[in-house]
Amino acid sequence: MIKLAVDVMGGDKAPAEILAGAVTFARNNKDTKLILVGIDEAFKDIEIPENCSVVRTEDYLPMDVKPTEALRRKKSTMYTSCRLVKDKEADGVVSAGNTGALLSCATFVVGRIKGIERPTLAVPIPTEKGFSILADAGANIDVKSSVIAQFGIMAVEYAKVMGIENPTVGLLNVGTEQNKGTQREKGAFTLLENIFKEQFLGNIEGNDINKGVVDVIVSDGFAGNVAMKTMEGVAKLISNMIKSEAKKNILGAIGALLMYKTFRNLKKKIDPRMYGGTFFIGVNGVVVKAHGNSDRIAIYNALKVAKNGVKNRLPEKIKEALENVRNSRDSGD
Repeated sequence: MIKLAVDVMGGDKAPAEILAGAVTFARNNKDTKLILVGIDEAFKDIEIPENCSVVRTEDYLPMDVKPTEALRRKKSTMYTSCRLVKDKEADGVVSAGNTGALLSCATFVVGRIKGIERPTLAVPIPTEKGFSILADAGANIDVKSSVIAQFGIMAVEYAKVMGIENPTVGLLNVGTEQNKGTQREKGAFTLLENIFKEQFLGNIEGNDINKGVVDVIVSDGFAGNVAMKTMEGVAKLISNMIKSEAKKNILGAIGALLMYKTFRNLKKKIDPRMYGGTFFIGVNGVVVKAHGNSDRIAIYNALKVAKNGVKNRLPEKIKEALENVRNSRDSGD
């Protein structure tokens, strides 16, 4: 049976929405056990399903906590949840808590996969063709070329878990020519080309991301996070402009009504709640970061993501991919 730890106190809407999503998930997934980690007050007047257990602890982390403080507060719900994965009492963990704090706990409590320099935050991005995986989406701001190449290796395995059989890879850059970017990007280009061969399609620009030009977009966390936040902002801008135009006159209202189904499907496609959560990949267990503003729907879907990661052996597949790259280098291929 798959076992997932849930940080009940992580997120802006904790604990009520976190518990609501977790309880609904448990009732609909009898083959999965949830370990609900929270303070005493969180579990008052809550009916716990049979396939759930409760771990009570004394502390929880605020959303503005510093990553270094997260490692000192060993009785917090986040630290305890990650410790359960470290001790093999859980296969994975889901938290909507502070991103930096969760990255610290994932890296230093769950522990890195051998050979991984830095775990990465990999995020599904909606595209014209479905979705692409962006890594890194903000966990690592300043990294070396070799680290960016590792992001590519890990994100490709994530894309495979998400159903993409032979993922193509692109390096986010300021132009498509091979000589574009700083020495870091040029170095990453060479490494990615050597690792992925024909799967690597070279540099891509920001306006290529949502076209679905590649299945995996590799970047440092600074550029990746800026790109992701820009896309979120543009999506909100378009949504607000459509609503504003629809309210101006009767023709706009009629047009909006006729397009209701199309708008509903579009909203569902770009709704971050539907993706639920994203993996911190590169650690010895499944660690899923849910959005800080997650409601019960987002938590339910984050648990689906975590279950899928465990079921498809994502950490093991990353280890195998790294070993294959090492063997390839050793053999001179």
